[in-house]
Formats: sequence, structure tokens, C-alpha cells
Amino acid sequence: MTEFVRFSIVSVYMVRHIVSLFAHFLPAEVVHAHCDVPCGIYDPKPAQIAAATVKKMVEKITTPPVMDQSDPASVRNYHNNMTRFVLTKEEHARKCKEELLILWTDYFKPEHLTQFPNLHETFWKAAKLCSKNKQEVSLESSEQLVAAVDEIAQIFEQSKKVTK
Repeated sequence: MTEFVRFSIVSVYMVRHIVSLFAHFLPAEVVHAHCDVPCGIYDPKPAQIAAATVKKMVEKITTPPVMDQSDPASVRNYHNNMTRFVLTKEEHARKCKEELLILWTDYFKPEHLTQFPNLHETFWKAAKLCSKNKQEVSLESSEQLVAAVDEIAQIFEQSKKVTK
């Protein structure tokens, strides 16, 4: 074993020992929190905006712009627009899911389940709708997503009234 490796191993053990001594003499107090960040910053609006964007992009995809196949610029613009519509739909479905999961896992507490017994089911279905809207182009699915996110927004507002 080289001197450097031996020195490194000894150094690691020394650091661990020093840290454990600090932990023994300066114990940390256990604290409890229900979220990752200070309360008051959670809001379902980003999820609602993302869901509305998904719906708008589905509308644009299902009623595509006019393309003149004899004009190369028109063909390029058509493909460019359709690609942008799909990418925007995908990104906002992902964003919607992310925002919903933050609300579900960070904002809502166990005591909310007594007031809203279907809370987990509601969030689970909404998250599944986000995935469904990424997988397909369906006006019906996009409308269901908007409705599900709006329902969660209503639950969120009701939960704030009870907490105050």
C-alpha cells in the first residue's frame, strides 16, 4: 500500500472520529416540518396554466395550419409549427405533473385526508392524465386534465380556509 493511500485511509478515520465527537457533545435537536420550504408559497396556478397549455396545443395539433405542398417554405413552416406544438404539449404536461406532485407531497398534510378523503385518488388520477396527454393527442384527455387540475385547485383553496 502506498503512503498516500495509507494516509488517506487514516485521514478518513480521523475525520469520522472528530465528527462523531462533535455529534456526541453538541447533539442536534430534532425538529419537524411538513414541507421543504416555508409555508405560503404553494399555489396550483402553475399546474392550471400548464394544463390549459396542453389543451391549447392539442387544439392546435388537431386543427393544423394550412400547408401548400407545392411550396417548400409552407411545408417547412407546417412541420416546424407541428413540432413546436408537440414539444410544448409534452413540456407542459411534464410541468403540470411536477407542479401537482409538489402540491401533493409537500403541501398537503395527513390531516387534510380527513377533510378530503379522495385527496390521494384525485392527485393520482390527475398525474395519470398528465402522462396520458403526453402519450396521445386527445381533446377529451386534455379537457379531463384541465378539469382534474381545477378540482385540485378548489381543494387547495378549501384547505387554506380550514388551516387559517
